[in-house]
Amino acid sequence: MELRSVEELMDLLYAGRHQHALRTAALLRRSRPADKELQVAGLVQDIGATEAVRSLLGERVYRLVRGDRDPTAPTALADDDLLRLRQAGAESRTAGFDAGVLEDWRTVLELVAARNARLGAVD
Repeated sequence: MELRSVEELMDLLYAGRHQHALRTAALLRRSRPADKELQVAGLVQDIGATEAVRSLLGERVYRLVRGDRDPTAPTALADDDLLRLRQAGAESRTAGFDAGVLEDWRTVLELVAARNARLGAVD
């Protein structure tokens, strides 16, 4: 499965239980407001389609999600990023705040996807 658009990704996210993902992404937004890729990794980490996000959202998001799901997966990431993603995921399970709605993340997803498309065009 390969995701071709943010719309396909949004459909996949809507199909799942996304409160945990929303809280994880919101926690990452608070701790790393400039790191959109890390926030997006928190949002998509639970969809179970790790490989599918690679072409749409890029290598870093893919590696973050893969590293979070599989501790044995080789990653070329800063350990701090992966640790923060894992911590936010754990925190979000017990956090009791309103993290908004999935639609609030469409613009961020589009931004990361567009950046990835531009980078891919350069390669």
